[in-house]
Amino acid sequence: MKTNLSNNNNLLFNLACKGLKYFLLTLLGFTIAYIMSTIFGVVPIIEILLSGSLWQWLLRIAVFIFCLFAIAIIFESSR
Repeated sequence: MKTNLSNNNNLLFNLACKGLKYFLLTLLGFTIAYIMSTIFGVVPIIEILLSGSLWQWLLRIAVFIFCLFAIAIIFESSR
């Protein structure tokens, strides 16, 4: 067993991991807000959460995070 292993993740990979973590937490928050507003019948919040512009921005953020991961993987494999 090797005991001298170090965690040498690059800065871009760490940034992409944090971005993914907060993106998924945001999606979880939107899901909880949608469920709670559906239960209590708060129509304006449901309309905001189902709007096309919100999902368009979430899709753009998801693609950006995916590109960060791809760049980090290419950078690490070129080392």
